[in-house]
Amino acid sequence: MNRLKNLLTGLGQHVRAELMTYADRGLARQVHGDSPGGDAQFDVDEVAERAVLTYLREHADVPLAVYTEDGSLVELAPEPRYVLVVDPIDGTRPTSAGLEMGMVSIAAAPLARSAPTLDDVTAAYLLEIKSGAWIYGDDDEGLTHGGFPHALPRLSRTTDPAKMFWSIEFNGHPMHLMTAAYAHLVDRSANTGGIFVFNSATFSISRIITGQLDAYVDIGNRVLRDHPATEPDFLEAGRGSILHLFPYDIAAAVYLAKRAGVTITDAYGDDLGTTQLLDLDPMNQKSCIAAATPQLHKELLGAIRWDLPGAAPTTTGGTR
Repeated sequence: MNRLKNLLTGLGQHVRAELMTYADRGLARQVHGDSPGGDAQFDVDEVAERAVLTYLREHADVPLAVYTEDGSLVELAPEPRYVLVVDPIDGTRPTSAGLEMGMVSIAAAPLARSAPTLDDVTAAYLLEIKSGAWIYGDDDEGLTHGGFPHALPRLSRTTDPAKMFWSIEFNGHPMHLMTAAYAHLVDRSANTGGIFVFNSATFSISRIITGQLDAYVDIGNRVLRDHPATEPDFLEAGRGSILHLFPYDIAAAVYLAKRAGVTITDAYGDDLGTTQLLDLDPMNQKSCIAAATPQLHKELLGAIRWDLPGAAPTTTGGTR
């Protein structure tokens, strides 16, 4: 496992170094096309994607395949033993703006079958691009970390939604549907707690591990499943694509969150472990509710308004 740890941490550090060098030249913030999943790809994404393949081709000492946001599945050796699921930048927009919320996200899973799932992940690494702080975990060592001012995990004890510090997701999510679902929770918590939009699932989930947030909510995929008639709204917000949580968005963060004691599920309350790591289909994309305490997680599941005004459910109640 040490070889794999060294590979994951070395890869993350290399991507960060390339991005920091690029940032020193000035922020271009140019869109150069779309990822296979349909998300806009910025100039920093191209830098990070190149850095991933360059590093692994030079340093991988076990037969690998790599699956990235932009490049899909690439076999770097015959009969690869592991697949690395990499989001070279989770938080492209804050990274493009020079803010703190961008992270390199890497998860490793044995490639013993053609459709590995999140349950197959055995090691994961998250690295903050701006600060260099990191969290690593594997099945042998548990969690290790560096660059934080205190030991991790440091979960809060918050149980009251009115007092929670939480983040929500809007990219590709029609604002009017999100407002109908949880505007009352925003109003309830904005003054006595805190509400944030980071545009990075990885950063949001990792902030629960660090104790800076109490919860993270991304309900888009459940809204679509429960109310299929909203698909045109999601396609319009996503410029023709469904943009919910892709496997590479959450593979590393969910693995680490579980080992940190975070209560994390999809928006139905179901375990995320069956998520296929190499499938971008909207029915394999996910929703997520993560909370520092089981009580707060339960409160959130019960408080979000799933029967949305103007979005009539199907007679079957949607597809889970």
